[in-house]
Amino acid sequence: MAKNIIDDPKRLNGVEKAAVVMLALGEEHTELWRQLDEEEIKEISQAMSSLGTVSSNVVEELLVEFVSGLSNSGTIMGSYEQTQRLLQSFLPSDKVDALMEEIRGPAGRTMWDKLGNVNEAVLANYLKNEYPQTVAVVLSKIKSDHAARVLSALPEDFALECVQRMLRMEPVQREILDKIEQTLRVEFMSNLARTSKRDSHELMAEIFNNFDRQTESRFVAALEERNRESAERIRALMFVFEDLSKLDPGGVQTLLRAVEKDQLGLALKGASDSLRNLFFSNMSERAAKIMRDDMNSMGPVRLKDVDSAQMAMVQVAKDLAAKGEIMLAGQGGDDELIY
Repeated sequence: MAKNIIDDPKRLNGVEKAAVVMLALGEEHTELWRQLDEEEIKEISQAMSSLGTVSSNVVEELLVEFVSGLSNSGTIMGSYEQTQRLLQSFLPSDKVDALMEEIRGPAGRTMWDKLGNVNEAVLANYLKNEYPQTVAVVLSKIKSDHAARVLSALPEDFALECVQRMLRMEPVQREILDKIEQTLRVEFMSNLARTSKRDSHELMAEIFNNFDRQTESRFVAALEERNRESAERIRALMFVFEDLSKLDPGGVQTLLRAVEKDQLGLALKGASDSLRNLFFSNMSERAAKIMRDDMNSMGPVRLKDVDSAQMAMVQVAKDLAAKGEIMLAGQGGDDELIY
């Protein structure tokens, strides 16, 4: 959601003024950035990326000595892309990527898009300390299904009060909405980016998913000897090729349409009989015959190639889940796959 042009320097705090100065100086004066510590760079970058358009009058007032040079451009635009380009001129690319990812926070172009990608429990935990009217505004701006989950996670009395406010709510003034967005950006999103850490077992499960079969078995076996509990948690979080056996016919057919046929044959070459039959039973009789013939004509294949094809199929399944076409659960437990 676009912000109004900033035409009064009093609307800017100290960090935002520093961001304007740094943007105006541009890439030719990056030596100034080297004098800042990492936290200062982070704060100025955060302000810079969400600055929006600053009028030439404000720029001239903040940088009187550069009036003549700035008057040609008239205005400057602080944006995510501009901030990234500027940081790349003096910081290592890995640091820039990490910094910009922290600034960006959850995916989304607007604040309301970003909130839609925040876990409902995390969002509810923050909103329960806000005024019910503020919560009502926030819930009215995000998607209804996400709002429902957030309401369910709030204390019941507080949630009902928010519902009452939403029922009586009139159109919100632009200034109030801007203030709420700014508060969310400064107090919630930036803290969320700093404090949210992935579960270490979840991270290791993702790494293990990308091992070939022999390496995976070796690491899991070694870990079991040293820390059986961690090994079991990682195994439970991993989604491996054989987990595709949990798919129902509709899920299998969705996956079959998305997978390259040569990769499918190679992957099924190393599959269990039950999983192979599951895929064949969801093909037409003619397609299944052709696939069996293709697999027979391959002859012996390298385990490395089979592992690669199976990993590719798992990735396709994950991509489909990300698009909402299927939902993948972890191994075992009460989690089932729902379509």
